[in-house]
Amino acid sequence: MRLLRSTDLALRVLMRLAVAGDSSPTTREVAADMDVPYTHAAKVVAELQHRGLLAARRGRGGGLSVTEAGRTASVGGIVRAFEGAGADGVTDVVDCDGGGAGTPPCPLRSDCMLRGALRRAQEAFYASLDPLTVEDMVASPTGPLLLGLPGVGAPA
Repeated sequence: MRLLRSTDLALRVLMRLAVAGDSSPTTREVAADMDVPYTHAAKVVAELQHRGLLAARRGRGGGLSVTEAGRTASVGGIVRAFEGAGADGVTDVVDCDGGGAGTPPCPLRSDCMLRGALRRAQEAFYASLDPLTVEDMVASPTGPLLLGLPGVGAPA
């Protein structure tokens, strides 16, 4: 399974902020720390803020901080949210019904076992992430590694 770039960045931003300690880096600083374009980081930060996983303060002394909900959020839940999981919590791995724009549906879709097998594999992937929290993800050795990145270096 391949994650969207925004999903990967959302997890990395939360991890970065979880080790920020008392500092409140700006979106621009986080983008530089993560070596991603500012515009991409800004979209991800806005979505994380909308979901209550981080707080953003504007103006002098402003910046970003992870919320308690962000620290304790399930990594599986974050991945589902950013991957666009439907009401049932799952995004189809393959599009058997055709993607529109001249893409016909798969001729095997009525009796194919592949779609169900891929869905079960995807759910097993999410289930393996569900017990992990952002806080778990910044435990040693990752947290100290994050603190060693240029521009981060704040005590946890």
